Amino acid sequence: MVSTEARTGGISRVLWQILWLNVAVSGAKAAWGLVSGSTAMFADGIHSLADASGNVVALVAMRFASKPLDEDHPYGHQKYESFASAVIGVMLCLAAWRVASGSISSLTAYAANGTLPKVEVTITSFVVMLSTLAINIFVVWFENRLGRQLDSDVLLSDAKHTLSDIWVTLGVLVSLVLVREGVALADPIVGLFVAFAIVWAAVEVFRGVTVTFSDAARLDPHEVSSKVLEFPGVRGSHNIRTRGTGAVVHMDMSILVDPELSVAEAHVIAQGLERFLCGQFPGLKDVVVHVEPDNDDQRAHPFLADETGAPATSP
Repeated sequence: MVSTEARTGGISRVLWQILWLNVAVSGAKAAWGLVSGSTAMFADGIHSLADASGNVVALVAMRFASKPLDEDHPYGHQKYESFASAVIGVMLCLAAWRVASGSISSLTAYAANGTLPKVEVTITSFVVMLSTLAINIFVVWFENRLGRQLDSDVLLSDAKHTLSDIWVTLGVLVSLVLVREGVALADPIVGLFVAFAIVWAAVEVFRGVTVTFSDAARLDPHEVSSKVLEFPGVRGSHNIRTRGTGAVVHMDMSILVDPELSVAEAHVIAQGLERFLCGQFPGLKDVVVHVEPDNDDQRAHPFLADETGAPATSP
C-alpha cells in the first residue's frame, strides 16, 4: 500500500511534469493563433493555458494536503486536493466564457457587415496542431494511469480537462481545413464548439468532486459487512458508514458480540477488526468500531447483517 507521503510526492511530481508540457502546448497554439488570425486556434491555446494554470493550483493544494493531522484537522488535509479539482472546474468555466465571447463577437460582426477576420492557414498551422495533439494524447494516458494508481481526484480531474483539449484540437484541425477551402465561418463556429467542450469538461470535474464534498459513501456497506462477518467473534454489524477522498477513507460501524464477553475481550475483537479491515480495503486509513451486545434490541436495528451475511430490514 502506498504511504500518504509517497502518494502526495508522486502526485506533485506528475503535476510538475504535466505543467511544463501544458505551458509548451498552450504557448505554441496561442502564439500561432495570434500570428495566423485563427480564433479557433487561439481559443484552443487559451484552453490549454487553463490546463497549466490548473496544474499550478493543484500543486499549491497538494502542499496543503500533505500536512499531517492536527488538532483543527483530525481527519487530515486531504480534501485540499478536491478543492483544487473544484478550482480547476471554475477555471474551465472562465476559459469557456473567454472562448465563447470571441467567437460570438466574430459571428456578430459577420451578421452586421458580412465580413470575418482573415485567417491565414499554412503548413505551420497543421504542424503546430498535430504536434500538440500528440502531446495531449500522451498527457491524458499518463495522468489517467497515475491518477488511478495513486487514487488521485486532482490527477483524474486534470486528465478530463486535457481530454477535452484533444477533442477541441481535432475540431480546430477540421476548421483549418475548411477555412483553407474557403469556408471562413468554420473558424468562429468551431470556437463555439471549443467553449462547449470546455464546459462539458468542467461539469465532469464538478461531478467528481461532489462525491467528496457531499460525503458520499466510498465503500459498499454490504461488501464491508461480508468482510466484517469473516472476523472471529463478530456476530453482526450495522451502521456501516464511509467517507473521504477515495485515496483516504474513514469508516465507522457498530458490531454485535457475545454479551457475556468482558469489556477487555470485546475491545480486543474491535481492535483486531480495525486492523483487518484496513488491510482489506485500499485507502481505508481509519476505522472506528462501536461494540454492542448481541441481543434482541440490537438485532432489531435497521441495516443489520448477521452471520449469514444477509442484511435484515427494520421491523
